[in-house]
Amino acid sequence: MSHDQAELARVMAPLDGALEDLRACYVDLHRHPELSFQEVRTAGIVADRLTASGYEVTAGVGGTGVVGVLRNGDGPTVALRADMDALPVQEQTGLDYASDVVAKDPDGHEVPVMHACGHDAHTTCMVGAADLLARARDEWAGTLLWFAQPAEERIAGARDMLTDGLYDRFGTPGVVLGQHVGALPAGMVFHRPGAMMAATLSIDVTVIGRGGHGSRPESTVDPIVVGAFIVSRLQTIVSREIEPVQPAVVTVGQFHSGTKSNIIPDRAKFSINIRSYDDKVQRRVIDAIERIVRAEAEAAGCPEPPEIVRYDGGPVTSNDAAVVDQVKQAHLDWFGPERVMDLPEPIMGSEDFGLFAHPDGDPATPRTIPTAFWFWGGASAEQIASAPGDDLFEKIRSLPSNHHPGFMVDPDPTLRSGVEALTVAALAYLRH
Repeated sequence: MSHDQAELARVMAPLDGALEDLRACYVDLHRHPELSFQEVRTAGIVADRLTASGYEVTAGVGGTGVVGVLRNGDGPTVALRADMDALPVQEQTGLDYASDVVAKDPDGHEVPVMHACGHDAHTTCMVGAADLLARARDEWAGTLLWFAQPAEERIAGARDMLTDGLYDRFGTPGVVLGQHVGALPAGMVFHRPGAMMAATLSIDVTVIGRGGHGSRPESTVDPIVVGAFIVSRLQTIVSREIEPVQPAVVTVGQFHSGTKSNIIPDRAKFSINIRSYDDKVQRRVIDAIERIVRAEAEAAGCPEPPEIVRYDGGPVTSNDAAVVDQVKQAHLDWFGPERVMDLPEPIMGSEDFGLFAHPDGDPATPRTIPTAFWFWGGASAEQIASAPGDDLFEKIRSLPSNHHPGFMVDPDPTLRSGVEALTVAALAYLRH
């Protein structure tokens, strides 16, 4: 199924003429970011562009998701995914197309919105690659599935698309491919077999105490004190309950309680996020958190058990080694060895892309569909050159990363290489 360089060059030939339009698409998406499950405008743009390229398009899959299907004779079914949502971040890039959008979050609060994770580039590269492959039907055979996914930032969109019958409705792919832009040199592609990104889970805890006047603490059960003990004790999980060679992170990102200095409240609420590269480690951390929360509440004499709610959970983004080998070789053949590298270690950030390996969207069930997920660079040559550090990865660590208010990509080389990476990867599997 290999495609030689002359054939790939024919497939890529329209890209030069398409880049100006793709850049305009990217700038438009960057200026108009939408929060998770609010990607109505973005989904409409994707649907219109895929339809114009000749795909059968279905909107509203798993909420605001879009699926494009192109059947081109007998051959493998290859799925490629891009995510569409943005983040509640106030943009500080100074770009002339910076976002000034304000929207309501799920709790009804008005928040600034920014494409601080590069999903605008993901979406643009998807429609660009989809169009190239549609124009080059003579060069391949099989079926292409494009998944424009909502709500990756909430680790919810992949599961919702799958439970909405994604594979039953549109066909089960033989492989699912995806990519993520990062603060890496624009034009470069980075691969890693096995664990690529961490498993994640968020847990909301409500400690239920007994409120009262600050002058009479003996008549109360102070949930702030209980919560403080819990937060401190949580710090021992990684250091004392997880093997030192197994990375894990436990973060308390929110703690809310009380209204006035002389009032002891009756509740304290806090939110915990956990990360690991191993699903067994994740389960052990979860069990430890819940044990500590309940034990501290009982030790303090809380009148009711604490409320513990899990949400936004996703498995390790684990790449099938055989798929990585095939895609990486295709990228090496196209980009050359100077532009393709291995990531030296997995990333503690998380994704829900790994759920596409589980047809029912449940990470507890077996992986039955091979997947590969790679990173590609978005940082300009000037950013890399001026960044402090003695080697490439030291320089990368000093740049504004994904989710930072200053995160940005250099559009032209980033979009070109992102479109090429998706296109070459798809052709590595489509029959010739």
